[in-house]
Amino acid sequence: MNRRDLLQQLSCGFGGLAFSALAGETGSLLGPRLPPLPSKAKRVIFLFMQGGPSHVDSFDFKPELIRRDGESAEFHDARKIANSGVSEASAQRLMAPRWDFSRHGECGRPVSALFPEIAKHVDDLCFIHSMHTEGIAHGPATLFLHCGATNFIRPSMGSWVTYGLGSECENLPGFVTIGPSIGNGGARNYGSAFLPPVYQGTPLGRADAPASQAVIRNLATTSLAPEQRRKRFDFIQAMNEAQHSRRPGDRELEAAIESYELAWRIQSHAPEVTDLSHEDAKTLDLYGISDGAKTEDFGRKCLLARRLCEAGVRFVQVTYGDNTANPAWDQHSNLPKHADHALAVDRPVAGLLEDLKQRGLLEDTIVWFGSEFGRTPYAQSNGTGRDHNPKGFTTWLAGGGFKPGFAHGSTDEFGHVAVENKVHMHDLHATILHQLGLDHKKLTFRHDGRDFRLTDVHGHVVREVLM
Repeated sequence: MNRRDLLQQLSCGFGGLAFSALAGETGSLLGPRLPPLPSKAKRVIFLFMQGGPSHVDSFDFKPELIRRDGESAEFHDARKIANSGVSEASAQRLMAPRWDFSRHGECGRPVSALFPEIAKHVDDLCFIHSMHTEGIAHGPATLFLHCGATNFIRPSMGSWVTYGLGSECENLPGFVTIGPSIGNGGARNYGSAFLPPVYQGTPLGRADAPASQAVIRNLATTSLAPEQRRKRFDFIQAMNEAQHSRRPGDRELEAAIESYELAWRIQSHAPEVTDLSHEDAKTLDLYGISDGAKTEDFGRKCLLARRLCEAGVRFVQVTYGDNTANPAWDQHSNLPKHADHALAVDRPVAGLLEDLKQRGLLEDTIVWFGSEFGRTPYAQSNGTGRDHNPKGFTTWLAGGGFKPGFAHGSTDEFGHVAVENKVHMHDLHATILHQLGLDHKKLTFRHDGRDFRLTDVHGHVVREVLM
């Protein structure tokens, strides 16, 4: 045996030991595990605003942009640089926010009239105004947001979290995505890639379908009686165990067996968790759920997210978007359309924050509201919309040990580029993992001869935003 073979076999052996340790005493890959670091949060609800809401029209107040509305200014346009490869500034027409800002809460944070309900909760929110990321187009930027990479197939953040912590409930998936889009990365945005399949996200519905269709497909079978279903399941698992006895240590086979067992348990428990009919009228009204209301669809998705977290799901993503070429918030030529999208999500998101707080869940739940990038402070092609802007934008977080009523970092005077206390998407990933008790540098998985992690070889914990 040469040195290369020896090292390869040793590394595989250590990886197997680490993987076995993940299963714990229960032997379950999804069993709950204590985080290696002190944690402030147990779970995450990610509210994904697909397409890139305009930060300068919502949460990033720029008086200078208002004062100089209509003037021409020189900018290094990210799209032009990406297309030409030449970093030259060009003249653009400044466009003031289309909605008035006012200050809210004891912290006095400015929020525009786009989000009057969320504005009532600013004292619970931690704003990061200095976000920047990779990718100028929706596809690469969306993949980077979810997986920390724009090209290679990598595990999504929800899969990494579930891999590190397992699930709080043995009868439900550890990672659920509600209404995911089939575009801009599609299933890769909630896939497990080279992690065992048991850690991939379970989709409920799709982005362009009503919330009533946000169910687990093929959950029940009416063609067989319960005793017949049990007999068939036992037979399949007996064959799986026989195969496993001949292939001990086969991680993919172990994950497949676990998935079969989880699916069997889900059949009995998921219908109750996903059934919103047991919620009282007061709760439904809190989320804006009523017949014909603009808020009903996203309200149902947010309420479902609360029920899933309450039942023990570790990571829940709720997508506001669609499956079109230009996703939801992507207003290149019709910025006033932002008002329709804000109306649909504002009350449900505020309702979710209020509901979690009333139930004592916000303290150890991270609510993350964000997108793949922001938008430019100038009009695109001198029109009535804004282009993509990965160089400076805003996201906010609530609960889970993030400082409430706090704002970190800033963009320049117009809101174009992050300039103060810059936070890269890798940094945000590292910080959220830290609050869950996970060290982003040590949360690794060995694949193709190297250790991979969500933040690759980058990222740092932004301690200034933590309590």
